[in-house]
Amino acid sequence: MRPQRLTRINQLLRQEVAEYLFRLVNEPGFDPARVTVTRVLTSADLRHARVMVSVRGTPEEQEEALNHIRRHRVELQNLINRDIKMKYTPQLIVELDESIAKGDQVLSLIAEMEAEHPEWDEPETPPVSNP
Repeated sequence: MRPQRLTRINQLLRQEVAEYLFRLVNEPGFDPARVTVTRVLTSADLRHARVMVSVRGTPEEQEEALNHIRRHRVELQNLINRDIKMKYTPQLIVELDESIAKGDQVLSLIAEMEAEHPEWDEPETPPVSNP
């Protein structure tokens, strides 16, 4: 399968899953505003799709949100099958995407280092040459 087609399928699935999550999962204790579908990685044969989600909150809250989403996996697949015409409807596998949290951690470490070394923020002045 051409990479461009797979990229378009991934983007379409990401949009659809995000929209369905907001409309479908209306359980107490689940706040869809805390959940972001960051990306979808579909296999080349279109049989499986890893749905990467980022959840704001503690690890316990993240796991609880993932369990809510996983309970509605079949419903999500049925909605995708109804609205998107594909040869196969991929089986959704929901996973926690920790890349945003890791990026925040890197940015906070950089901020700490800059606070400890304010001289790093000063621009270097080029040497003045006398003719």
